Amino acid sequence: MDDRRFFLELGKQIYRIDAMYAEYAKRRKCKNARLLWVLYALDDGTNHSQREIAENWNMPKSSVNAIVSELQEAGYVTLTPIKGQKREMFVRLTPEGEEYAHKKLADLYKIEQKAYENFSPETLGAILSLEDINSALLDAGI
Repeated sequence: MDDRRFFLELGKQIYRIDAMYAEYAKRRKCKNARLLWVLYALDDGTNHSQREIAENWNMPKSSVNAIVSELQEAGYVTLTPIKGQKREMFVRLTPEGEEYAHKKLADLYKIEQKAYENFSPETLGAILSLEDINSALLDAGI
């Protein structure tokens, strides 16, 4: 396989996976896939800033801000100031938000677990390879 074919196939698979998650979000009546990803990020029980979510999930900060604002208005998240930061706040699910996230994500977690159980050690190592690809593309000037 040459470099062109490699990146063509990589792109197709990434977008197929992305489309599967977008379809899942639609079936779960999420406003959009970005809401699903924000809930996914917040559902790990730790504090995250909006900037961190935007950077880690490659979303515009304005989109994350809009989603967090809607979640806050619904009572699903709280915002607390980050010491030493003027404008940045931690976002954390409330108990109602945890219930809401669980409702949206529980089946997804089961699907992912079922898929994960079928992965070989080589497949599990692929995530590290994707990080290497990401770094190599950045180093090459993308």
